[in-house]
Amino acid sequence: MNLVICLLFSCFLRHVIARGAQRSTSLSSGFRNDSYAAITRHLFEENQSQPSIDIARGYMTNSELEKAVKEFGQRCSHISRIYSIGTSVKGVPLWVIEISDKPGEEEPEPAFKFVGNVHGDEPVGRELLILLANWICDNYMRDPLVKLIVENVHLHILPSMNPDGFSLRRRGNANGIDLNRDFPDQFFPWNDYEDARQPETKAIMSWLREIHFTASASLHGGALVANYPWDGTQDKRRNYYACPDDGTFRFLASVYSQSHYNMSLSKEFKGGITNGASWYPIYGGMQDWNYIYGGCFELTLEISDNKWPNAKELPTIWEYNKISMLNLVASLVKTGVHGRVFSSDRGRPLPGSITIKGINYTVKAGMAFADYHRILVPVERYEVMAAVPGYKSKATSIWLGEEAMTVDFILDPGVTSEGTLLQSICGCNCGHKSRHLLVDYFWGIHFEVYLVLIVVLAFLCFLLRRRIKFNLLKHRQSPKRSVMV
Repeated sequence: MNLVICLLFSCFLRHVIARGAQRSTSLSSGFRNDSYAAITRHLFEENQSQPSIDIARGYMTNSELEKAVKEFGQRCSHISRIYSIGTSVKGVPLWVIEISDKPGEEEPEPAFKFVGNVHGDEPVGRELLILLANWICDNYMRDPLVKLIVENVHLHILPSMNPDGFSLRRRGNANGIDLNRDFPDQFFPWNDYEDARQPETKAIMSWLREIHFTASASLHGGALVANYPWDGTQDKRRNYYACPDDGTFRFLASVYSQSHYNMSLSKEFKGGITNGASWYPIYGGMQDWNYIYGGCFELTLEISDNKWPNAKELPTIWEYNKISMLNLVASLVKTGVHGRVFSSDRGRPLPGSITIKGINYTVKAGMAFADYHRILVPVERYEVMAAVPGYKSKATSIWLGEEAMTVDFILDPGVTSEGTLLQSICGCNCGHKSRHLLVDYFWGIHFEVYLVLIVVLAFLCFLLRRRIKFNLLKHRQSPKRSVMV
C-alpha cells in the first residue's frame, strides 16, 4: 500500500514540475519578445544556437559575390570600375563597385558610398547592393533618377565589409571583433591606436583618406529604421544626443524612411527614424566616425526586422528599399548648397573650408577642383561662408528652396598691416631690400608715369575680374540656381 502511495505521489510531483517548467519557459519567451520589440531588439547579441538548416541557403557565398561583382564590371564597364580597398582577416578582397559616367576620374561632383554586411550575420545588405548596381546599369538610359545619379554622383558600393563573419555565420569578423565598435570614438579613446584595429576597419579608414565622400549609408538587419548620429553619449546613458547637423540628418533619414514601403509607418520609431543614442548608445561606431573624422554624413539603415531572413524574401525586401536607396543618393544633388572656391587674382581653385552660421561643422572643398557639397535642410535661410588661409573670407545669405543651389566664391588675397599682398599669394622671391629700392626709384623719379600705370593696372584688373565671373557663369552646366560671391 505504501509503495502504491509513493508511486502516485512521485507521478504527481513530476506533473507539477513539468507544468511549472512549461510556464517558466512561456514567461521567459514572452519577456524576450517584449524586450526585443521595445528597445534594442538584441541587435548586439550573437546567436549562439546552431540552426538545423543552413540559414545562408539562397544567399551568395563570398566566391559567388566576387564573381557577381566582376561580372557586373564586365557587363557595365561603360559606367563602372571595380577595385578593392583591402582584405579581410582571412585575406578575402573587399571589392567595391564605382558607378559614374566617368568612373575612376576625379570630377567636381559629390561622392556617395554604400557599405553592406558590416555584421557577418546581417547579409541582406550585400544582396541588395548587388541588385542596386545591376538596376542602375539596366536603367541608366531609361530612368531619369538613375541618369541623374550616374551623371552627377560618383557612387561607390562595398557589398561586404565582413566576408569572414558571413562565412562563420556570426556577427564579428574572423577575430570575433564587432567591426561597428572598432572605430575611433569621440568620448572614449580606448581604440585610438590604429595599428591595433582590424584590417577591415583600417581599410575603411584608408578609403576615406583617398576619396572625399559627401555622404554614405551602411546596411544592417534586425529592425526597420533609419538611424542617425550621435550613436553614443558622454555619460553612457540612453537619451537623445544631437550632433551639430541634427536637422540635416533627420532630413536625410526621412528621405529614406518616407520613400520606403513601410518604414515610416513604424509604431516603434516615429516616422521610421531614430537618433542612435536615443535608441541605445554604442561606442566606436562607424557612423559617428564618418561624420567627425571623415567629413561624411552617414546613416545606419536597418532594412529588415529579421537579421537573416529566408532568401525567398529578398526580392520583396529589395522592392521595399529600392526607391529609398536611389532617392538617398540623388538627394546629394537635388538638395543642398554646392559650388567652388576661386582666387580673384588668377582664377585658380582654392581648397577652402565652408561653414554655415549657427552650425558647428566645417565642410572641406576638394583639392583638385575646390568643389564643396553641403547638405542642408531645404526651405530655410542660411549664411554660408568660405575661408582659405591667406585670403579674405566671404559670406553670403541665401534662401535654400526645395531644389539645390549653387554658390561660388571668389576670394581676394589677404593684405598685411603694411598694405602688401601676403607672400603666399605674391609668389615673388625678390629680396626685401631690392623691393624698396625699386619702389623708391619709381616714386622719386617717375611719379607721373607710376601714377598712370597704377590707373591702367587697376582698370585691367577690373576687366579681368569681370571676365572671370562671366566665364564661370557661361561654362557652368549645372541646372541649379547659381550665385557668385
